[in-house]
Amino acid sequence: METSRRKALGRGLEELFNNEPLDYEKMEEKIINSSTNEEIVEIPVSELRSNPYQPRKNFDENALKELAESIKEHGVFQPIIVKPSIKGYEIIAGERRVKASKIAGKETIPAIIRNFSDQDMMEIALLENLQRENLNALEEALAYKKLLEELSLTQEELAHRLGKSRSHITNMLGLLTLPEKVKDMIISGKLSMSHARVLSKIEDNNKVVELAEKVVVDGLSVREIEELSHDTTLERKNIQIRHEQKPNEYKNIEEELSEKFGTKVKIKNNKVELHFVNFNDLNRILEIMGLDD
Repeated sequence: METSRRKALGRGLEELFNNEPLDYEKMEEKIINSSTNEEIVEIPVSELRSNPYQPRKNFDENALKELAESIKEHGVFQPIIVKPSIKGYEIIAGERRVKASKIAGKETIPAIIRNFSDQDMMEIALLENLQRENLNALEEALAYKKLLEELSLTQEELAHRLGKSRSHITNMLGLLTLPEKVKDMIISGKLSMSHARVLSKIEDNNKVVELAEKVVVDGLSVREIEELSHDTTLERKNIQIRHEQKPNEYKNIEEELSEKFGTKVKIKNNKVELHFVNFNDLNRILEIMGLDD
């Protein structure tokens, strides 16, 4: 299993990021910066198709028309990234530029060709979905589940790859075990992630639904739900979590902060370090801190 995992990650993305957290926003920049001018070639737009693992997206028609006008006047400034396919090429990054170029009547577009594997293409699609889209908690959990399954990773390895805390991954995956009625409450915004996390640890689905309804109707706080969930008559799920051995006096505080902010937190030399993947991830953390205004 370890050999196949290394093989899956060793070509393309793993090499590109060199053990850094995977960041879709930085991927294109890294490929362009590592390419020579000779590697930028003109490719017929008719030979391009979307990443097959990425579901079709809606594009802002007005924004596309504006970009098309700019392309008509100035051309395409930044090359797209593609991989060879059986027929033509699959787009790794730059689909918006391709669509605008077609509107502008361009027959070719500058591109950098990279031989990413199908496994990489699948991972890129999931990363784009996870890091660019405004996903709800359950959609985020499903994205983690797919990455774990498709890449044969442990939760610890996935957390490292995404720059998240292990407890965040574990807690998000726990949401997938909730009854459908409770999942609907999360999607509709009636139930917070903090409430859902507590409920996901209770075995009895009937009790989970009952407590979830109490949250909605009675406005129970997370602490109140925690107290109710510790009722000795409730069977709790046996969630296996591997803990790293850290001779660190701040270990418990680090884990609590990691869980709160959904990212790796380190305390050393009288400093608290919070890790974030990109600007969107930083904004998410600032919102949790109440510093988003």
